[in-house]
Amino acid sequence: MSKTVADVMTCDPIVVRRETPLKEAIQTLAEKRISGLPVVDDVEKLVGIISETDLMWQETGVTPPAYIMFLDSVIYLQNPATYERDLHKALGQTVGEVMSKNPITISPDKTLREAAKLMHDRSIHRLPVLDSAGQVIGILTRGDIIRSMAAD
Repeated sequence: MSKTVADVMTCDPIVVRRETPLKEAIQTLAEKRISGLPVVDDVEKLVGIISETDLMWQETGVTPPAYIMFLDSVIYLQNPATYERDLHKALGQTVGEVMSKNPITISPDKTLREAAKLMHDRSIHRLPVLDSAGQVIGILTRGDIIRSMAAD
């Protein structure tokens, strides 16, 4: 019988809230040696995920989009909305300002194969595991899948 997400996931993962100060989230990631945290609202429903990638903006900063001037008009060569989002991430002070919204999730009854394929196809490192009410009950990482493979 093939393993399910529930067999391998980390139960009761550490979560943060939108209003959690960024410094606190960074400290948690560093101390626990993890690379991402689910972000939940007041009723424990998933609203986003914060990862090392989201936090890299804090250090790297943001470059304004390239543009050219043509007949007194500014023509952006990149999407200015992307710049706005990146700037927000670079200047954010709370988890809610920096997190990635609408993360890809999985249910505990899915097979490990389905989870691995989803992670591979979408180039993601972790999947929040949600129950039928949309609450975070676990997290599945690439490391969890590798450890499961090694144990077999």
